[in-house]
Amino acid sequence: MAGRGNSAAGDPLLEAYLERRPNLVRFFAARTGSPAAAEDLAQELYLKLATRDPATPADNPAAVLYRAALNLILDRARAETRSAVRESAWRESTHIRLGGEDVADLPPADEAVASRQRLAQLVEAVSALPPQMQRAFRLHKLDGLSHAQTAQAMGISVKSVEKHISAALKALVAKVGS
Repeated sequence: MAGRGNSAAGDPLLEAYLERRPNLVRFFAARTGSPAAAEDLAQELYLKLATRDPATPADNPAAVLYRAALNLILDRARAETRSAVRESAWRESTHIRLGGEDVADLPPADEAVASRQRLAQLVEAVSALPPQMQRAFRLHKLDGLSHAQTAQAMGISVKSVEKHISAALKALVAKVGS
């Protein structure tokens, strides 16, 4: 960092930090298990030291550095714990759990009602299709058969199945929408 030397001049704590920075990063990495977190913590420590009252005496700068480093690690661990507790509380209040596993997020009630109404409209529209078209649609779209399998099951050509499916989709879109 350019200009660090000027800001550390005359401040034994910042001078000690600059001398020991590589060791502090290793210290953080050993305790957090993350080189990225170690760099973040080292930067955070520097900011704390640089913004503190320089008149505060430091009889043993190395001891003060490592005490401050430990406090940063503890502060981060506490913050992560609080975050995990908040996340857990939110999850418990907004998710359904069955056997310790999230089952599903529930949609808002108005969306659920609208979806049920739309499904009822779709079922009614499929029931109103001509019998051959309805059967082709059900076999292909609901049972998952290919066009060839549907044609074989219905005893018609693949081209006829394609026409039935296309016509069924057009009719359903016209009645229910996209």
